[in-house]
Amino acid sequence: MRRAGKTTFMHLIRRARLEQGIPRERLVYVNFEDERLAGLPLEQMHYLTEEYYRRFPDVRQRETVTWFFDEIQTVSGWERFVRRLLDSEQVEVFVSGSSAALLSREVSTAMRGRSWEVVIHPFSFEEYLRHRGSSIPEKPEFLPPPERSAMERAFLDYLTAGGFPEATNLEPAARHLLLKDYVDVAILRDVVERHRIGNMTALRWLVRQLLGNAGGLFSVEKFYASVKSQGMSVSRDALHEFVSYLQDCFLVRTLWVEAASERQRMVNPRKAYPVDPALIPVFDRTGRANLGHALETTVLLELERRRMEVTYVRTHQGREVDFLAREPGGSRMLIQVCADLSDPATARREFLALKEAGEKYPQAQRLVLTLTTEDASTLRPEGIEIRPAYAWMLDRT
Repeated sequence: MRRAGKTTFMHLIRRARLEQGIPRERLVYVNFEDERLAGLPLEQMHYLTEEYYRRFPDVRQRETVTWFFDEIQTVSGWERFVRRLLDSEQVEVFVSGSSAALLSREVSTAMRGRSWEVVIHPFSFEEYLRHRGSSIPEKPEFLPPPERSAMERAFLDYLTAGGFPEATNLEPAARHLLLKDYVDVAILRDVVERHRIGNMTALRWLVRQLLGNAGGLFSVEKFYASVKSQGMSVSRDALHEFVSYLQDCFLVRTLWVEAASERQRMVNPRKAYPVDPALIPVFDRTGRANLGHALETTVLLELERRRMEVTYVRTHQGREVDFLAREPGGSRMLIQVCADLSDPATARREFLALKEAGEKYPQAQRLVLTLTTEDASTLRPEGIEIRPAYAWMLDRT
C-alpha cells in the first residue's frame, strides 16, 4: 500500500549494511520520482551504472555493489535493464514501486523467476510500539497490572490510529483527511490511470462499501443489484474487475470461504477488509462502534504478515468462524475474534462455532482472540484457548 514505508524500509536495509562495514559507495540509492530523472527512457538507464563505475572503477567485477531503485515503475521496460545488470555485473538489486504497477506476478515473469517479493504493510502492533519508543515485553501475557493496563491502552490506540507511519500521531480529524488522501491517490494512480477506468461513481461506491464494512460479507451480485436499483450503469464484469484492482493496490483484502470445490467457493460471498483499521471510521457512515471490526482487521493483517494462507469457515449448522489459517509448514489454526466475551450468550455463540468447525478440522488449533481475557476466565471450554489479541500479536514463539 502507498505510504506504508517501502522507501524507509530500503534505507533501513542500507543502514544495516553500513553497520556491517560495507562502504557507502557500494550502496547506491536512486529515486526515480526525483524530478531530475523525470521521463528517463529505458535506453538511457545504463548511463546511471556507467557513470557510477567511472567514478569507482576499482569495484567493478571485484566487489558486490547493491543498487536500490526506488519507484522504478516510472521507467517503462525497467525489467530488461535490471536483468542485464544482474547478468553482466557483480550486483545485488532492490527495486520498489507502486503496488499495482509492480505486481509480483508481472515482475516474476519479467525477471524469469529471479525476483523475491517483500510486501510492506502498515505498522504491525509491534512496529507501532517501537515507533512510539515503547519496549516490547518478552512475555506479553504475563505483565504486572500497571504494565498490562498501559499495553491494553496502547493496543486500543493502535486499533484507532492504525499503522500508517505519518498518520499514527495525528489528531482524528487530521488523520481522517490524510487517510482519505491516501485512498484517493491509490484509486487515481493505481486503478483509474493504470486501468483507464471511466466509471468513477461506481468505483467510489464500491470503495466505500468495502472499506467501511470490515469483516462484512460482500457479493458482487448483491452490490450490482444495489447500484442498478440506484440507476447506476455498470456491468457485473466491471465490478469484478474493480474488486481485483483494489486488491492489487492493497487497499482491500478479501477472503474466500473454505470449500472443497471451486464452485462452492465461488457461490459463497467473500469477506472484505481494509488494509489498515484506521480506514474503517473514515468510510463507515453508520456511526456505529468499530472496535470489533478493527480488531478482526488487525488479526487478518497479522496473519498475512506471517505469510499464512487464510480463509473463513461456515459450519454445516450455518455458524461462522472468522479465520482458518494455514501456516507454511501445513499446521492449521481456527481463529475466532471477539472484542468482548463478557456476555455469556456471545461467548457461547463464539465457542459453539469453533467447536463445530473443530469437528471438521480436528487437527487445527482452536483460538479465541479478544481485547482482554478477564471476563472470560470462567468460560474456558476444553480444547479452546483464549488469548488477548495484543499478546498473540507480540508473541513470536
